[in-house]
Amino acid sequence: MKSAYELAMERLQASDPDAGRPLTPEQKAQLAEVDRVYQGKIAEREIFLKQQLDATLAASNWDEAEKIKKQLAGERARLEEEKEEAKEKVRRGPGPARS
Repeated sequence: MKSAYELAMERLQASDPDAGRPLTPEQKAQLAEVDRVYQGKIAEREIFLKQQLDATLAASNWDEAEKIKKQLAGERARLEEEKEEAKEKVRRGPGPARS
């Protein structure tokens, strides 16, 4: 008798047969590049927004500072989501050749 975990893994495998496929060295390199690029994008936005945040805090503009904090969190989440989408595209690899 199979456990619930084993049954769930079988259903998952059936729904996405490519999920267990090992990555090629090229895909691994592309994934590392995606990580590097998005790490830079995130750092760039954080530096820019933290400078704005520091300036608004120095001016005691609490409402504007809160807006900047929310913008920082939102942009970080958006960039993380973009990164994961790019990585998923790499993992899927090129589609089957069509004639």
